[in-house]
Amino acid sequence: MPEHTSPSRRGFLTGAAAVAAATAVPLTAGRAAADGPAATAARPNILLIVTDDQPKHTNWAIQKTIAWLGDHGVEYPNGHVATPLCAPSRSSVFSGRFAHNHGVRNNGASAALDQHSTVQRYLKQAGYRTGLFGKYLNSWTLADNPPHFEDFLLLQPSYSSSANYNDNGTVRQISGYPTNVIKNHALAFLDKAATDTRPWFAYVTPYASHEPNTPAAKYADTVVPAWNGRPSVPEDDRSDKPAYIRNATATLDDARELRKRQLRTLLSVDDAVQAFRDKLEALGQLDNTLVIYVADNGYTWADHGWLKKSVPYSPSHQVPFYLSWPAAGLGSGTVDNRLVANIDIAPTVLDAAGITPDTPQDGRSLLTGYSRGHLLVEWWKQGTAAGGPNTWASYVDKEKQYTEYYDLHTNAAGVVSGTGQVLFREYYDLVSDPYQLRNLLHQATPAEEQALGIPALAATLAADRTS
Repeated sequence: MPEHTSPSRRGFLTGAAAVAAATAVPLTAGRAAADGPAATAARPNILLIVTDDQPKHTNWAIQKTIAWLGDHGVEYPNGHVATPLCAPSRSSVFSGRFAHNHGVRNNGASAALDQHSTVQRYLKQAGYRTGLFGKYLNSWTLADNPPHFEDFLLLQPSYSSSANYNDNGTVRQISGYPTNVIKNHALAFLDKAATDTRPWFAYVTPYASHEPNTPAAKYADTVVPAWNGRPSVPEDDRSDKPAYIRNATATLDDARELRKRQLRTLLSVDDAVQAFRDKLEALGQLDNTLVIYVADNGYTWADHGWLKKSVPYSPSHQVPFYLSWPAAGLGSGTVDNRLVANIDIAPTVLDAAGITPDTPQDGRSLLTGYSRGHLLVEWWKQGTAAGGPNTWASYVDKEKQYTEYYDLHTNAAGVVSGTGQVLFREYYDLVSDPYQLRNLLHQATPAEEQALGIPALAATLAADRTS
């Protein structure tokens, strides 16, 4: 991939001015020099919050989160996931790898993840106290303890007030709205810092805002702002789209109902994030805690008639993405316009902790000046049933997106079969057509494809898919 590489975190601190010139509002704005806090601070605590199916345009519901991590941290408006599906995305968070490398290509293939490659393994081995609270990996058996977590409350995904959990090795029901149960157990984990001097890693992952998007009782009737859709909702003329989109039937009313439910569930997540902030402040650990907030994938609100995820359209793979670490100078409320992804989370965490991985990673630390030119986004069809998208891969940058659909599918273990033949292609100019309404490859001539640079994009995409 086109890229610019930079030295490690500490070396990068002296290059803040160069990065400031390269990004509209850089990550490093206000960051200390090489002899400042980041170079001398103790290893940070790490709080990683991963929500479920949270679209990017949900700010109304997470105002407390934004007040903390946006106003006192860094926002990444060009944040993406490398695969817009739960288990593959979460495996990328843990490993810093694309799904074609970590092997979890669908929600049934969680066992394919090499647990030795995970950020929790590295941190636990390095002396961190590790905790997991909430959803883990789809298809993971609830009774199986998640590796490399010292303390855990593993949720069997549900909004039930009597949901099932694996509570440190014991499967049992716990009463209460699941987001609040997860919050309370995570707070208890943080509280142990008062007597346990080890740095800690908390992976907090509520089920919200996944379907069926059942809100807590206190928010069940909360009025949410009106929404009139966007030009892609539902898009009247889809003749230039693949068959599954031409046949999609979701309406603006469908999207409004889903959006309302999602926003209401996220209000409880926002309360939890505020509670975490208050606890860190009470413990005196607010400054030297690296906090990352991200969704495992986005979601379409009837864009192009589609009311799901798993598609190569921006609402599906763009996600809210925030970071805060005041002790390293990342607490002043800046916007970093680099193209970043969930594969960058593990490298960032390990960089902050001073750990050099001994397994491969595809992502790069956000604490360096690395700036990618484009991103690979990929998704695999599971099984051979008709309907829905075929396996696809996309070249994504800030100005364009090129997608190929393939004759490929996976079995439950993530093993790929098929001819690999390209079945359909899409190209969107994201500058003039941000809602991806006009597929410029529809009825394009060879000369028009050449002018768009399609041969070079196809070659780059092919290389990315095997790198």
